Amino acid sequence: MEDKIVEKELSYKLGGIFFKIQGEFGRFCREKQYADVLEKELKNTGFNFEREYPIEMGDRKSNFVDFFVEGKILVDLKAKPFLEKEDFYQMKRYLEVSGLKLGLLVNFQDKYLKPKRVLNSRDSDAKLRMHANL
Repeated sequence: MEDKIVEKELSYKLGGIFFKIQGEFGRFCREKQYADVLEKELKNTGFNFEREYPIEMGDRKSNFVDFFVEGKILVDLKAKPFLEKEDFYQMKRYLEVSGLKLGLLVNFQDKYLKPKRVLNSRDSDAKLRMHANL
């Protein structure tokens, strides 16, 4: 039986990093602080990534996702009491425009960290319209 979980191994490894960060730094840092630590961890573990990755919409690079990891997963970090519908809608738009299959929303203020997997429900034959090749 074929495994149907999108980017299972990579998202599992990233999850371990997210849990490590929250365990070390707790729930009450700012989003930028978590991003700085995540960037350091990704470098230390040898991941190929880009921070503040531009998502082109309407021929403009005016939207940025926090991280683009291994050319496969968009990661958006949050540090707020709870995720809102708009957070999910934003990630869905990024996935649809980029043609990628998976995005992770990580809210470090959650008492029990639960990275949310957001899947691109549209046909993923769309070409990547991003500026870098990872």
